[in-house]
Amino acid sequence: MRELNIPEQRHPEKAHKPDQAQPKKPSWIRVKAPTSQGYQDTRAILKSNRLVTVCEEAGCPNVGECWSQGHATMMIMGEICTRGCSFCNVATGRPDTLDAFEPGRVAHAVQTLGLKHVVITSVDRDDLKDGGAEHFAQTIRAVRHRAPGTTIEILTPDFLKCDARALEIVVEAKPDVFNHNLETVPGLYPEVRPGARYFHSLRLLQRVKDLDPTIFTKSGIMVGLGEGAMQVKQVMDDMRAADVDFLTIGQYLQPSPKHHRVDRFVHPDEFKEYERAAYGKGFLMVSATPLTRSSYHAGDDFARLRAARLTKLGLA
Repeated sequence: MRELNIPEQRHPEKAHKPDQAQPKKPSWIRVKAPTSQGYQDTRAILKSNRLVTVCEEAGCPNVGECWSQGHATMMIMGEICTRGCSFCNVATGRPDTLDAFEPGRVAHAVQTLGLKHVVITSVDRDDLKDGGAEHFAQTIRAVRHRAPGTTIEILTPDFLKCDARALEIVVEAKPDVFNHNLETVPGLYPEVRPGARYFHSLRLLQRVKDLDPTIFTKSGIMVGLGEGAMQVKQVMDDMRAADVDFLTIGQYLQPSPKHHRVDRFVHPDEFKEYERAAYGKGFLMVSATPLTRSSYHAGDDFARLRAARLTKLGLA
């Protein structure tokens, strides 16, 4: 059995890489350690249902705040990813077989936590013919059955090695929000996201809208990896050309010395400028702060996103 708390076993593909310096975090990026009772209660519910969360696996800095409010992002299809992106803290390797009972456990946890909005993500499963599309669909259907009043946001892999039918299976399950992150600017893909293809991911988002225009689409990138402001704004234009509704931009934080280095810590004022630029380009919703992550404040943001669409359509 692999010990995923040992860095060399968690990230075997990074073990041979030289250490990268980890610069001291500025004051605006620091968060308090989680200690609240709400955090403990959420953790207990997730553990009792044997569920994995991206909050823990990716080392999210907002875990204390979100879990204290009973919010958690479920990560389905195991805790081992078939990709080895240089920025990511999720373990890499050969995953286990799918757990047929996992969709039901996710739905039970959503019901128990009383979630009004849930985010469901997954590891990449390049070992599966459909990339895990049917498992996503089963999980969406299970949550709809157990918690019919809960809105569902999914954060999916790119289904790069799958037939086009894989995406159709997920869209047919009708999540409320379909999120797939571009992660960074195209010029950094070879070193940051080597197993992915920028324009494939962009087309994936566009196809969701082609298949079902009622589904909100969402995507995000990290900054502080070595990109420039003009490159970020070009990604915004590419997303709008693909009719993406919601953009998230957050600061990249280096999980370990073996991961991609932090090029710089982007000042909050620059995030505000990105937010202004993105709204000017036509996004319905933008979240751009140093601590922004894909599912951070997702429930509140979904309510604002839905209201923004109604306003745009003149129905508010």
